[in-house]
Amino acid sequence: MCIEQYAELSREMLTPLIAIITVYIAWQQWQTNKKKLFLDLYDRRLKIYEEVRQILSVILRDARASYDDLMKFRRAVSEADFLFGSEITNYIDEIYQRGVKLEYWNREYRDYTQLKPENYDHLKICEAMHSEVTWLTAQFEPARQKFKKYLDLHDGSYISKIRYRIRGFFH
Repeated sequence: MCIEQYAELSREMLTPLIAIITVYIAWQQWQTNKKKLFLDLYDRRLKIYEEVRQILSVILRDARASYDDLMKFRRAVSEADFLFGSEITNYIDEIYQRGVKLEYWNREYRDYTQLKPENYDHLKICEAMHSEVTWLTAQFEPARQKFKKYLDLHDGSYISKIRYRIRGFFH
């Protein structure tokens, strides 16, 4: 074969080679984007969990959560419907509802220096406050267990697939 034939053969092989390289690069970008999606999903889910812990911490510290605190919480966890199953969104709703009840009972409460409205039932209000505070402050471990399904990278759950993908992302 002469040099012209080699040159002609090289030109004919160049187009398929470029196509193969382009397909490979596109596939690598697709894989990288898929791994980034899993990392972003994890980060967004973790943010929701941190917001749940934050409102529980406020309640543990103050034995109350203001309506402002509860509205901030509600806004901060608003995308939970799209990131978790119904068990988490129902749980978040229950925390919110119990926080609202706790704040209601705190506003109804009157100490010995305050004028009490007619039909004021001090025992009922104190028991209701106690019930809500007790339930809410006991939610740190249940919250961890409920969110674990979505955030644990070490068990056999759906999210553990992220671990495999993250490992591949950084190697």
